[in-house]
Amino acid sequence: MTEFEDVSGVGRPAHQALAENGYPNLESLHGANYQDLLAMHGIGKRGLERLQAALVAQGLSLSGNIPEPSPSKNQWTIGHTGVQDKDIKTHAGSDDDLQAYLSTLEGRRVDHAALLLEIFARATGDAPRLWGPSMIGYGEAHYKYATGREGDTFRVGFSPRKAKLSLYGIQESPRWDELSAQLGKHTTGASCVYVNKPEDIDLEVLEVLIRESWEHGPNDC
Repeated sequence: MTEFEDVSGVGRPAHQALAENGYPNLESLHGANYQDLLAMHGIGKRGLERLQAALVAQGLSLSGNIPEPSPSKNQWTIGHTGVQDKDIKTHAGSDDDLQAYLSTLEGRRVDHAALLLEIFARATGDAPRLWGPSMIGYGEAHYKYATGREGDTFRVGFSPRKAKLSLYGIQESPRWDELSAQLGKHTTGASCVYVNKPEDIDLEVLEVLIRESWEHGPNDC
């Protein structure tokens, strides 16, 4: 299942409104009426547009009278600016924050995190930082959406979640369509790739995807 926080550009007020109305994750929105969702407090047209795009990427869709998506004028630049909308809570933490988070992992998540830390370090040559409560990111990029909403985020990274591993940014590889077919068992969300366990995928292909995404940069920036 795709968590709303994994859909880029959908804010916390929308997350809360959807959860309060019985929609715990992206897939639960399949078949939901567009106009009914738009009437909820905290839900805007831009957010619904991004949610619909994420659903369509999985072969799903909202229902009802769904407007055509507006042309994208999103901008990405490598490096951070410190300029963020006030409601954005995800920031880069310190090395102490990362170590504190890693110390909370248990069972197979310890091994998964150690393995991915090694692979991402080789592919990027950069040091990891904790972003938010559970995302481990490499590098920094600044985004500014057509709506004017902007913030800083990481370029590639992962999260060793309990249910699945979330891999961020690796779809930026120019050869994603080709290499994803060689990656192994995985599913995709709006901005990340989900893997049950490292044994399900070809780790050499993963490393190539990370390296190429790192070199290519987000959205050709």
